[in-house]
Amino acid sequence: MGFFDFVANAGKALFGGGQPPSPEAHAEALKTEMDSHGLGTDKVEVKVEGDTAIVKGEVADQSIFEKAVLAVGNTLGISKVQADEVTVKAADIPEPPKEPRFHTVAKGDTLWAVAKKEYGDGAKYPKIFEANKPLLKDPDKIYPGQVLRIPEPD
Repeated sequence: MGFFDFVANAGKALFGGGQPPSPEAHAEALKTEMDSHGLGTDKVEVKVEGDTAIVKGEVADQSIFEKAVLAVGNTLGISKVQADEVTVKAADIPEPPKEPRFHTVAKGDTLWAVAKKEYGDGAKYPKIFEANKPLLKDPDKIYPGQVLRIPEPD
């Protein structure tokens, strides 16, 4: 685990058109985007090399780790997130994060369709929606190329 793939030409635009930002400005904008969701990522740093975001630091739990990866990766211009230097603090003993389950939204996908594919039951879509809050604000507003967290089935 360590590298996560995203669609570079899909996601939230952090900059207007024109010249691409410097790696430092891009990293700062990604950190601001990640922190804007109130995830508890104050001990996480971001660096940018080309279209790869490198995330380092410590988070309180697995869900914060996964949401931090998504907040950075689901931005325009990022095709990979390297997160092998992020630890999850569990009972005061930092440990490597577990391998997350992600789903890349395809054209025509709905949360119902994703739940049907992942769990065999479309009616379980609220579980996926809740697992992606605050990154998702509306279950009807997902887009092709977006990557979503898929929590373990009950």
